[in-house]
Amino acid sequence: MHTTVVEVGPRDGLQNEARVLTPDDRIAFIARCAEAGTRRIEAVSFVHPKRVPQMAGAEEVMAGVPRGDVRYSGLVLNRRGLDRALAAGVDEVNVAVPASDAFCVRNQGATVAEMMDAWDGIAAAAAEAGVPATLTIAVAFGCPFEGETPPERVAELARRAHAASEIALADTVGVGVPAQVRDLARRVREAAPGIPLRFHFHNTRNTGYANALAAVDEGVTTLDASAGGFGGCPFAPAATGNIATEDLLYALHRGGVETGIDMERVAATGAWLGGLLGEPVPALLGRAGGFPGR
Repeated sequence: MHTTVVEVGPRDGLQNEARVLTPDDRIAFIARCAEAGTRRIEAVSFVHPKRVPQMAGAEEVMAGVPRGDVRYSGLVLNRRGLDRALAAGVDEVNVAVPASDAFCVRNQGATVAEMMDAWDGIAAAAAEAGVPATLTIAVAFGCPFEGETPPERVAELARRAHAASEIALADTVGVGVPAQVRDLARRVREAAPGIPLRFHFHNTRNTGYANALAAVDEGVTTLDASAGGFGGCPFAPAATGNIATEDLLYALHRGGVETGIDMERVAATGAWLGGLLGEPVPALLGRAGGFPGR
């Protein structure tokens, strides 16, 4: 069995950190991920730098990333962002639409309905350009402002996403548990049959890895993770880091799931990144090493 791990550290991993890395440092981070065997990397975000200063210089980053068999995606929230992404040469675009109006307005200045209308236009333009578009349904498991996210709402957004090349369900604030993963996976597959499903977990309440393994048990073959376990959302209170790529790789590899990624090299990258950020590394693999031996 093979699972694709999408490295989101260069975007989601860095966007909430106090220290802003230079484009050269971000290029070096991406190159290290590619050298470890990662083949899908969310490299940049095409949002206004005043909103997320950590993501400034997206075009410069994309101009410097190593090319080859790695696919790079960029987060876009409107047509201007899409135009920038296409001009920068991304291979995929990711459009995040929160499942709650309260979060959507705070995060993106629009209602869910308005963002879904924007999604329709972005998806059509991306398809015309030959670039796959992922719809990420944010706060799919729960919202810090509205509380529980009704699973029926997530399914309805997935039903609307008929133009998506992929649907990603994001536990943006890390409130989900495996029972929700199983329920949402089944609901979304019924609502959007034939569209590949991907999950994005945060480990805020120490359930992220259990959720990831539950998704794999449901037949999901694409998971997001962040080297070192860094990350979070600047617009969500108490949203701590993503699940760590190296820790996820350990769990997958020990369970007989192949990824094509060298977890020891990712662990070294997590340690390197922690040094750049001046922060302790949340991931655990770098402390204990693999088993047996390193």
